[in-house]
Amino acid sequence: MHPDPAFRQDAADALDRAAAIGFAHVMAATPAGPMVVHAPVTRHTAALRFHVSRANRLAPHLADAAVLVSVAGADGYISPNWYERPGDQVPTWNYVAIEIDGIARHCDEAALVEQLDALAAMHEPRVNPSRPWTRAKMDDALFRRMLGGIVGFEVEVTAVRSTAKLSQNKTAADRAGVVAGLRAAGMPALAAAMEIGA
Repeated sequence: MHPDPAFRQDAADALDRAAAIGFAHVMAATPAGPMVVHAPVTRHTAALRFHVSRANRLAPHLADAAVLVSVAGADGYISPNWYERPGDQVPTWNYVAIEIDGIARHCDEAALVEQLDALAAMHEPRVNPSRPWTRAKMDDALFRRMLGGIVGFEVEVTAVRSTAKLSQNKTAADRAGVVAGLRAAGMPALAAAMEIGA
């Protein structure tokens, strides 16, 4: 994480942001070396849950493993040309990143179903606001068959670190220039993150 405290976030806010982003890299050490799995995540009080394919090479190593969950938000290159005095600046990168340490534990079927329902409840309204998908639209026998192909885990969180490097160390004029530059360059998500300070 970036060493400047100006770019830090509160741990609870960082967990909320991780759930809102919804996708993580989950890393663990295994006898064959370090491995990573890419998985959707949801927040459940102070814990995170995720699921992976049973066939994933990391799945058999995750139960009771120490894991590092890395979640990346909007990011992008920042040109010095976007500042008031570009000759006094160097290029940089703005980004939102969250690291979560914890212990992964197997979820039972009820907790896995709860994680899947929470995932849909979080993301469906953004992509299908008028007709969000719910599990009720699916044949239950088919759902149960498909459920057998994945395995769920809950991460008992032991530490949270985050960086929201969004030009907080620049003047208001420079920040406005960066936002305008990002929009012109086709990076509206990072521009919006800067505008809300998140």
